[in-house]
Amino acid sequence: MKKITTFFLTLLGLNFGSACSGQNYENQNVKEFDELIKNNNVLLLDVRTPSEFAEGHLADAINIDVNGSDFVKKSLERINKNFTIAVYCRSGRRSANAAGMLAKEGFRVVNLSGGITAWADAQKPVTTTSYEWDAFATKSGKPVKIYSLIHASLRLIYDGKEIQIDPVGKMGDRTTDYSQMPKANWLIVTHEHGDHLDKEAVATLTGANTQLITNQRCADILGKGVVMKNGDKREESSFTLEAVPAYNITEGHTQFHPKGRDNGFIFTMDGLRIYVAGDTEDIPEMAEIKDIDIAFLPCNQPYTMTIEQLIKAARTIKPKVLFPYHYGQTDVSGIPTALKADGIEVRIRETLR
Repeated sequence: MKKITTFFLTLLGLNFGSACSGQNYENQNVKEFDELIKNNNVLLLDVRTPSEFAEGHLADAINIDVNGSDFVKKSLERINKNFTIAVYCRSGRRSANAAGMLAKEGFRVVNLSGGITAWADAQKPVTTTSYEWDAFATKSGKPVKIYSLIHASLRLIYDGKEIQIDPVGKMGDRTTDYSQMPKANWLIVTHEHGDHLDKEAVATLTGANTQLITNQRCADILGKGVVMKNGDKREESSFTLEAVPAYNITEGHTQFHPKGRDNGFIFTMDGLRIYVAGDTEDIPEMAEIKDIDIAFLPCNQPYTMTIEQLIKAARTIKPKVLFPYHYGQTDVSGIPTALKADGIEVRIRETLR
């Protein structure tokens, strides 16, 4: 009788301890975690230091150091609450702490028990390749991942489909290995310049079901493609695509991108509107671009906009989130402060220089 009483008291104590701990996230082993992160509605978060992350991490993870004083702030800025957060560290301790903090903020969080150490011990893959990406949700909560690859090259994942925009495999000392990515469902090319049109990258990403959409000049160069001109609109299976003007207006620069030749594109995905401007200045037609959630605006004269032009364009378009891109050696660090009073969130990604 004493043994039975002791057993029930022990069991009661364990349950009481679990309840008192207030754990508001789930722990999963390697097998469970591996299955979880294959879901497009899950975002993978590495909460180790940047140096640890650089030594090796799980593919597609973003890195926010849990020991940074602004961990929660950065997480709230970068992660939409429509997504489940799959979090890990070296052994599972720091990530458990991170999971608790994120769960208190209203996220659904799953922690990898044993961390990346257990992952590696189970012969699961790690990588040193890292592409910056941001997560957004459509009006009904569907996930959209936007990868900032190089300069003007973007990758979007939506509705289980791959969209590649201006894929370029090499710029200077920077490379993107497209052979490690799935074949594209859509390839979108804005214009013919070498930092936007790369025949080898296009070939690598092209599969049996890939649809190439571009302007006339690029279709002529590639010998294929659906041609869109300024003002055209297409209804695709997962989104609506609009081609909008992209050209130079500054005297002495108009030869770079003449009016009527090149495209910018607007994607509408379940109510989420993404504007990829292509190579353009702050042209009058921008006044007609409305209800943009996310904008990519170029900034490097003489080819695209000055800082002042970009700020003017942003105030005209009024996106909720702005990514300066195609900016080369231009110093874009002052743009967030310049647009703060306008209520435009500016995200600067080093890969988009």
